[in-house]
Amino acid sequence: MPADEIAETLSVARSNVSNSLKELQNWNLIQIVHVMGNRKDHFSTSTDVWELFKTVVRERKEREFDPTIHILKACLDSPDFTQESQGAQQRIEETLALMESLSEWGEDMLELDHESLLRLMKIGNKVKFLFKYLP
Repeated sequence: MPADEIAETLSVARSNVSNSLKELQNWNLIQIVHVMGNRKDHFSTSTDVWELFKTVVRERKEREFDPTIHILKACLDSPDFTQESQGAQQRIEETLALMESLSEWGEDMLELDHESLLRLMKIGNKVKFLFKYLP
């Protein structure tokens, strides 16, 4: 669908659509497609909700999680780190360990096909219930 048609359909300003389309392209959620005989850019997205979900998770990890891990590692490597209180040092170390574990787990989950991921999510819900009642 071309941008002007999107703006008309949504009843929003063309400039808002243009900015939003650029951001969606930056997130790899939409692509420009060309229609034979039409010079306008048309925009398309995956119809697979699981692929869209994985793209959002992958992009958020890359934009938010990975830089945070990088900063935490830089804190640990800083000569000033030893001047921090023991409590602050411990929190930074624990936060880094948690974020690295979550990052690795997330990467593993992104490799799964959507049927496996859905089964795992359902199992996880049952495991949560089991852990709730374990001592």
